[in-house]
Amino acid sequence: MCLIAFDFRPQAPIALRLVANRDEFYQRPTAALAAWQDAPDIVGGRDLEAGGSWLAVHRRGRFAAVTNVRDPALAVAPGAPSRGQLVRDALECPDLAAWLLRLAGGEGWRYAGFNLLAGDGERLWHLHRGRDELLLTQVAPGIHGLSNATLDTPWPKLIAARQGLATAQRRRWPEDALEAFGQTLPADDGHLPDTGVGLELERRLSPPFIVGEQYGTRATTWLEWDAGEGAVVLEERRFGPAGQPQGVTREQITLHLNSFLASP
Repeated sequence: MCLIAFDFRPQAPIALRLVANRDEFYQRPTAALAAWQDAPDIVGGRDLEAGGSWLAVHRRGRFAAVTNVRDPALAVAPGAPSRGQLVRDALECPDLAAWLLRLAGGEGWRYAGFNLLAGDGERLWHLHRGRDELLLTQVAPGIHGLSNATLDTPWPKLIAARQGLATAQRRRWPEDALEAFGQTLPADDGHLPDTGVGLELERRLSPPFIVGEQYGTRATTWLEWDAGEGAVVLEERRFGPAGQPQGVTREQITLHLNSFLASP
């Protein structure tokens, strides 16, 4: 997952609205949004190469999503575990807060750079593993964005995604947000970040929706967590090379709350 915008309202009937784009090589094998055969309480897309996910929900009331960190100078140990496994572990661990604290205490260094969002509808955490930083924060209510730096870093694509979500909250949900996430126009050079990958690649990666033949936006997913009804709606729109549509899947998940062990 490479671009996320979300509105977190833990005391409201709609606790979370989120839209995300997953950018990946088209040759990497992937399963569409569905309940997992080996873990039917998890609903999400799945990376069939490493077995994890970029965004998924657990029926017992958990959500998790991950993005990578774009930094060629970030050292990665040989044999580092898949960042997609973080999503599954966040969903299945008995005590989410304690597990996140262990990662922030040092276990997170084993992974390549990542941003992890994980929550239970009442609390939402962000864990950032950068070049020199491993930082866990509890996310404040409101509209936020996350791409390949850290939370709310004002890259052009993140600003556009966050504005699209804000507009959707006032007008048409999720249509206005999906429109913002579908924009393919590169940012002006003067507004590009410098992440160390060179100007040409910065341009190509700058729009919310990346179009390519080998690599690009493969899925746009929106999520709505209805705390009042105890349900989550997930919809995934899939794309192939050159941004060609490849299908849509929607799942409505009835949550079985309070079945995890209590967290402190």
